[in-house]
Amino acid sequence: MFEIIFLIAVCGYFIQSVLFIIGTSKIFKHLNEDQLPNATIIVAARNEEKNITRCLKSLDGLIYPKGKLEIIIVDDRSTDSTGSIIDNFISGKPRFKKIITKKEIGRLKGKTNALANGIEIAGGEIILTTDADCEVNPRWAYTIASYYQDDVAAVNGFTTQVADNAFSGMQAIDFIYLLIAAAGTINLREPISCIGNNMSYRKSAYLEVGGYENLPFSVTEDFNLLKAIYKLKKYKVIYPLDRDSLITSIPCKTYKELYRQKKRWSVGGIRVPLRGYFIMVWGFSANLCLLLTPLFFSQVWLYLAVFKIAVDFLLLYPVHKILGIQRNLKYFFNFQIYYIIYVVAIPFVIAVSRKVIWKGREY
Repeated sequence: MFEIIFLIAVCGYFIQSVLFIIGTSKIFKHLNEDQLPNATIIVAARNEEKNITRCLKSLDGLIYPKGKLEIIIVDDRSTDSTGSIIDNFISGKPRFKKIITKKEIGRLKGKTNALANGIEIAGGEIILTTDADCEVNPRWAYTIASYYQDDVAAVNGFTTQVADNAFSGMQAIDFIYLLIAAAGTINLREPISCIGNNMSYRKSAYLEVGGYENLPFSVTEDFNLLKAIYKLKKYKVIYPLDRDSLITSIPCKTYKELYRQKKRWSVGGIRVPLRGYFIMVWGFSANLCLLLTPLFFSQVWLYLAVFKIAVDFLLLYPVHKILGIQRNLKYFFNFQIYYIIYVVAIPFVIAVSRKVIWKGREY
């Protein structure tokens, strides 16, 4: 009986993994350099004194046609030295502009309000967003903007993390795994998630949906906006797999920080479309069965457990290779342990409490 349940769970998990790869593998056309639109990069920073210089240096090295790129850094009422670090770095650099979040737009809170303040003054046709703890590829903005054919309203990119030990390595692989699911479903026109540290959209589409202030509050504001643009049914939303658009972020330093991140994402994910819950069910079921392997051990059970792990590796390997980060896969088994535990545990966590703590603020 239990072997049949595990078989069904693994088959469903395998089928959705194949669909993820099919979607992620889609190829999209590029614009020529002389066709690239004016673009604005917006970074919302709150108490990022340890990370902001790394981010600013990478943004300063971006390749983009002269006069077509502006970079707005929004100091979201930092209480550390973030603001002065920004001021010192951007002095004499005309592409950069700094603003401080001073007004609340509608009922917006935290980072969403900071982004809305930046978008309000943005002069670019395309808005690109990343986070203050991220390092961008020199060709990031160029590559993302090059996908904006006339019928495209949003383009997303892949993010990895600095992976220099088992703890950070498992997080880096998990980021890629989650973004394969996001890219696969978006490119198959069934979006379930995205990530705001490597996201872009037309300002006209943003205004057409009424901006962040017209959307219901969410701790995952990025997907909230993407859903609204997608629902217009007038434009394409795409997620290319492109090494030149890869961003590298800083992993969580402690288990407490990682717990809060996962909980925030999961609380935000409650509002995913119904198809998102089907994906969650297959992931939960397959990983729960894998976790229970020692209790129901048999030869068939062992084969199914090995097959499920192999499916994950074969899903991850080609994407890591294309992105040039296959070295991170040395932490694959660390990721497996972490992935199995949190996928099974997180539904129970958010059933008990949906309180989110983020950047010193409670939601």
